Amino acid sequence: MPATGSYPVTERNKVRRLHERGRHDRASVYAILDAAMLCHIAYVIDGQPYCTPTAFWREGDHLYWHGSSASRMLRTQKPGVPVCLTVTHLDSLVLARCGFNHSVDYRSAMCFGKAHIIDDAAEKTRALDAMIDRFYPDRNATLRPSTAQELKATMLIGMAIEEASGKVRNKGVGDEEEDYALPIYAARFPVVQTLGPVEPCPRLPAGVPYPAGLAGFTPGRRLDELMLENQKRLYGDD
Repeated sequence: MPATGSYPVTERNKVRRLHERGRHDRASVYAILDAAMLCHIAYVIDGQPYCTPTAFWREGDHLYWHGSSASRMLRTQKPGVPVCLTVTHLDSLVLARCGFNHSVDYRSAMCFGKAHIIDDAAEKTRALDAMIDRFYPDRNATLRPSTAQELKATMLIGMAIEEASGKVRNKGVGDEEEDYALPIYAARFPVVQTLGPVEPCPRLPAGVPYPAGLAGFTPGRRLDELMLENQKRLYGDD
């Protein structure tokens, strides 16, 4: 699905508070999703709500995640269940001149759909290989292939995005006009998740070169920017 057009605004995905921050166009929603590695998936089992953090990735208008075949969450989703998948990026802490106006700058996305197990062996293998290359470019071709038992122990979930919305705050300090003259400190503290120095495995054999596909994994690099770059490299501008 190209990153064009918008998701329909429904009772399920409407941004009800501060609607001016809402985003329903695919380009905005995809950008928030693609900048992340982790999401939270909400679902209900026997009337009890659960929310599970997990790694995920996007291919067109489909989202994928995986886990252990013994996972209660994944086993429950096998016949297909409604789920809500969310992603949030914390971009800054905002200190205002009164407690009410303290805030954070953020980017978030909420996606709705029906999760289902992907049992087809060829599709499962293809998608799991794509997951590795989506996070770490060109890495899958250099790895030992997963064994049949390892693939059996891994469950793959897919979900077509039926409805979605994004929400973005990037205004920094937003005080009442009459408060700006008050002698109270106000500021924005940017929050950025970055890579630290690489720590090679202590049992790495001598002479193993640093993979060319990891050239972008440099200390101080923003993780969200790197994830966007890797997504575009693998899937283009979809």
